[in-house]
Amino acid sequence: MMPRSAGDTTLPTLTTLDEPTRRLVRLSAELTAGSETAVREAMAADIGVVPAVWIEELILQSYLFAGFPRALNAMREWRRLSPAVTSPAAEVAAEGADVDQWRRDGEVTCSAVYGSMYEKLRENIRALHPLLDEWMISEGYGKVLSRPELDLPRRELCIVAACAAAGQDRQLQSHLHGARNVGVAAGVIDGAVEAIADVIGLERATSLRLLWARVRRK
Repeated sequence: MMPRSAGDTTLPTLTTLDEPTRRLVRLSAELTAGSETAVREAMAADIGVVPAVWIEELILQSYLFAGFPRALNAMREWRRLSPAVTSPAAEVAAEGADVDQWRRDGEVTCSAVYGSMYEKLRENIRALHPLLDEWMISEGYGKVLSRPELDLPRRELCIVAACAAAGQDRQLQSHLHGARNVGVAAGVIDGAVEAIADVIGLERATSLRLLWARVRRK
């Protein structure tokens, strides 16, 4: 599967939960709610199975869903196991991109995730605070989630895992719908739900299964 390019409206589909993707999704849950020891052990086990660039991208996006402290700690653990995928200088240079481009990319990506609910989402977030809307689009969906190194279906599965681990059911429901909207097959989400059940614990796993069952029927 080719990664999704920023601003590209042609989305890949994900019809099989292959082992690298299954492990990436589990790692997302660990990054969000697991101990540093659990994160370290999961990363070590994933080396050679999950592409290093996928892990790198997951850690980068995790600050949106797990917070900067966890993202920094996760990257610290990852650097003990793996050298940088790209040079720091190249990454910093890339950050000089036009903010307007991030906004355009973010609008495309967010629209793909939310589908027919996109305009309502924007309206609701603007009502909370206009800056939250701007940051959601340019920072979250543009600068971070539109990066081409990891395709959007896999990013959405990882977001589902993060929201489930964090107990954020409102966002979890949105991203379960979002995974379907960007081409993740229902059977793949079934597998992802079961893949993280032992990571997030019985109570959260039960809640996730019930919520997914409701979303799946729609």
